[in-house]
Amino acid sequence: MDEALHGKVALVTGAARRIGAAIVRRLHWSGANVIVHYRGAEEEAVRLEAELNAVRPRSALKVKGDLLAPIAPRVLVGAALERWSRLDLLVNNASAFFPTPVGEIELGHWEELVGSNLRAPLFLSQAAAPHLAAAQGSIVNIADIHARRPLKGYLVYSVAKSGLAALTCALALELAPAVRVNAVAPGAIAWPDDGQFESKERERIVASTPLRRMGSPEDIAQAVYFLATSPFVTGHVLAVDGGRSVFV
Repeated sequence: MDEALHGKVALVTGAARRIGAAIVRRLHWSGANVIVHYRGAEEEAVRLEAELNAVRPRSALKVKGDLLAPIAPRVLVGAALERWSRLDLLVNNASAFFPTPVGEIELGHWEELVGSNLRAPLFLSQAAAPHLAAAQGSIVNIADIHARRPLKGYLVYSVAKSGLAALTCALALELAPAVRVNAVAPGAIAWPDDGQFESKERERIVASTPLRRMGSPEDIAQAVYFLATSPFVTGHVLAVDGGRSVFV
């Protein structure tokens, strides 16, 4: 355990499982108190909260919420302030991901994908900004390498993540100098639970990654930690993809 974030408070969305849980564990290991936001993963959130509080009592708090509900930003930021009276770090990790081929795109697809990947980070960042400024804190968004190179068949998702990358740079300007804003752009880290990619496509993706392997949620968590603790870095989108974003 290190103490780089000792006494700091981090709010991580979509934090009960997969990459979100890895981020929470890494920040907690560095001394941070954490808000574990979740929507449907109740059992995972309960276990993670208990795990972290067993290490340091009252260091983790699970908060359930739909990020598209208008009240969500106020509730989540308020939970951090009520428990610890401060907020130092916001990690916008929650994300919907599913294909939207041209000709089959519906308004509901747009609302869910743009809502979770762009709208929610914007309004949550806006709600958190005054408190982050008071703490000279930061925001880390979880973008995607497909913000720059769209993923075929995933038009709306790619557009939403592109917007999140732009939001990162725009907020870095708007909130400077008090709040730093950066993003991590993952490559192939964890396959979707619903089996969206067949085995041949998975093999192709790994073959197009210069390091010839998948990354891990912990790789993303380490990048979030780096950006959260680097005082002269802002407006940056850091690719953590094994080199895949430079593959031609």
